[in-house]
Amino acid sequence: KVKVHPIHSEFINDANVAEKLSGMCGVLVAPGFGERGLEGKISAIKYARENNIPFFGICLGMQMAVVEFARHMAGLPEAVSAEVEANAKIPIIDLMSDQKTTTIKGGTMRLGAYSCELREGSLAYSIYGKKLISERHRHRYELNNDYVAVLEAAGMSVTGRNPDTSLAEIVEVKNHPFFIGVQFHPEYKSTPENPQPIFTAFVKAAIKRQEENKNKKEE
Repeated sequence: KVKVHPIHSEFINDANVAEKLSGMCGVLVAPGFGERGLEGKISAIKYARENNIPFFGICLGMQMAVVEFARHMAGLPEAVSAEVEANAKIPIIDLMSDQKTTTIKGGTMRLGAYSCELREGSLAYSIYGKKLISERHRHRYELNNDYVAVLEAAGMSVTGRNPDTSLAEIVEVKNHPFFIGVQFHPEYKSTPENPQPIFTAFVKAAIKRQEENKNKKEE
């Protein structure tokens, strides 16, 4: 049975993250808006990435995974979301150009179901078992495609894209047992009777981590 330990990211930092997360078998960074607790999310993601703890980031959680990786692995220490810093030098998360001229309230938000094409051989493809999926969205900001090449060169792959706009929908980190971030909201399609497949895969990865930790203690 899954045991959920809610931890407010505003109380996490690089100094205490090991104390707060060392016993966790999986780390999920949830959706949200605004700048509250962002640096704590980044500290948690960095710890999960460096310590091979299964990680699942949803919407803002995925965006902060991109920021963390850009800062610490892709040589972009000033990477930030334009949601927090409008005139960012490196807006790795940003409004797309056609959104910036929209002034109608809510007009910049991407809402509803959109298609996503998965890269064969990826973790996402193995989870869904097919190339084309549809997931629901509710967000304004996107991974800035101008920085995808530098991210991929450093080991973060975009493994899911909108086939019409080429916007990044899913990111993964290579050489990690389970590290995935999604721009969409998989919880919108998940029920107890029919759980969304990424949640199922994440729980399985956490169980595997738990078993590995138990074996290490026995050794």
